[in-house]
Amino acid sequence: MPSTAPWWRSAVIYQVYIRSFADANGDGVGDIAGIRSRLPYLKSLGVDAIWINPWYKSPMADHGYDVADYRAIDPLFGTVAEAEQLIEEAHRHGIRVIPDIVPNHTSDQHAWFQAALAAGPGSPERERYVFRPGRDDGSAPPNDWVSCFGGPAWTRLPDGEWYLHLFAPQQPDLNWEHPDVRAEFESVLRFWFSRGVDGFRIDVAHGLVKHPELPDLPPRQEAAVLGPLVSRDAVDAGPRTHVDHPHWDRDEVHDIYRAWRKVADEFPGDRSFVAEAWADTPERLAAYVRRDGLHTAFNFDFLMSGWIAKDLRAVIDDSLAMLGAVGAPATWVLSNHDVMRHPSRYGRRTVRRWTANEPYRPEGPADLELGTRRARAAALLMLALPGGAYIYQGEELGLPEVEDLPEHVLQDPVWERSGHTDRGRDGCRVPIPWSGNTAPYGFSPDDASTPPWLPQPAAWAGLSVEAQTGDAASMLELYRGALRLRRDHPALGDGTLTWLDAPEGVLAFARDPGFVCAVNLSAEACPLPAHTSVLLSSGPLEDGLLKPDQAVWLAV
Repeated sequence: MPSTAPWWRSAVIYQVYIRSFADANGDGVGDIAGIRSRLPYLKSLGVDAIWINPWYKSPMADHGYDVADYRAIDPLFGTVAEAEQLIEEAHRHGIRVIPDIVPNHTSDQHAWFQAALAAGPGSPERERYVFRPGRDDGSAPPNDWVSCFGGPAWTRLPDGEWYLHLFAPQQPDLNWEHPDVRAEFESVLRFWFSRGVDGFRIDVAHGLVKHPELPDLPPRQEAAVLGPLVSRDAVDAGPRTHVDHPHWDRDEVHDIYRAWRKVADEFPGDRSFVAEAWADTPERLAAYVRRDGLHTAFNFDFLMSGWIAKDLRAVIDDSLAMLGAVGAPATWVLSNHDVMRHPSRYGRRTVRRWTANEPYRPEGPADLELGTRRARAAALLMLALPGGAYIYQGEELGLPEVEDLPEHVLQDPVWERSGHTDRGRDGCRVPIPWSGNTAPYGFSPDDASTPPWLPQPAAWAGLSVEAQTGDAASMLELYRGALRLRRDHPALGDGTLTWLDAPEGVLAFARDPGFVCAVNLSAEACPLPAHTSVLLSSGPLEDGLLKPDQAVWLAV
């Protein structure tokens, strides 16, 4: 009997980083026409929806996260008419479409900010953003806040006022206390919902509301959640506690999302939101997905966990308990466009847990054979857990981080803002390989005169969709098999799990009816749990044993 639960409670959603997915016109940058051409691939992969990174009109200071017009598509990617065509075609393939929405800040080229600059200090136009006089004689920033991209979070204008930008100076923060801001974004949501989108991924969902007095950062601020790019080495320092932060995860942000939920509910078809919300405890994260708020939120604790059984089990237990208490499903994720790809994170002797504060810094050289083996096991673990999951484009191909991009090709604003001390996120954004033995590997047309916007490694020839299709041992066929089983098996998707007794370093859980997942994170092989048949394994099984860094799905 088909489930009557909303689709988003169990959905597997594929993240399309539009610049790097498929380039139809040969300019070296992915586009909407490229996505449309690859819809049959996405259907064959077995995903339920796609999340598309920002496609709006933008000067591209931060690759589209600096939006100049939320109702226009950037010409680099296409047109609104092409977007409508993509939505219609995706729906015909049974694939829902979730664009990004960027509400914390606009581009400095947005009409509102240009009007604010022209109007001057004290004007109504400036009240839509966060403008303040400086400290001391006006020459110092209003407070000590820092940008997630490095440097101060304030820029001074020639008229003496300072404006806030928690990211790049080209991304001024909006003032969400202003009614114009709230009304405008509700209008933008309706604009795209009326064109058929099925939901939105909310960028920096935890950052919209600032303390009205704009106080300095609290002491020991590095222990607090700072944002989507910034991360400190995690230490086992006891229970995680909430830090009252002046611009992250403030309680008042939930009023905004209650209003957004009402907008989504105006439209038919279970329209949904997923929050990019970085919170310092599971309880704080659960607050975003209460029944009158957003629908789902990324589980970054899972992404940032080390490759240690007890740590992963604790994250899974805490997440399911806190989200279950508010009636929300978990949403698991292993990689995205802001973090090092997980085969490269897992391919280190030490896979440390980390938190949101500075970029993840790997320890030692990568062993990609080890990282890939663990990534295969992690995929089966993630896709067997209760709730939904996100797949970042290329993870189904086993793509590693490109850690040796030449400095002259780096484009992430983090590289410049950090004074060339942080290489930024370009290594996980390299255009993905589709076919052929040489770049651009089918990403662009064969006769394209412009190379891909970031260079693709020679080693990727063997990782293309074409090379892996039909190879039973490939990562791509593992994902296809897992998604097919997940869609067909009544135990998988939303629901609950029951932990089973297992040797130290091994995770094993049952899901009803008749399903067991086991993952060996120890250094020794272990016996398989009792079962009637093997449904899928991340690697070859021998003598009834699950080898280190292997996972298996079993029928019981």
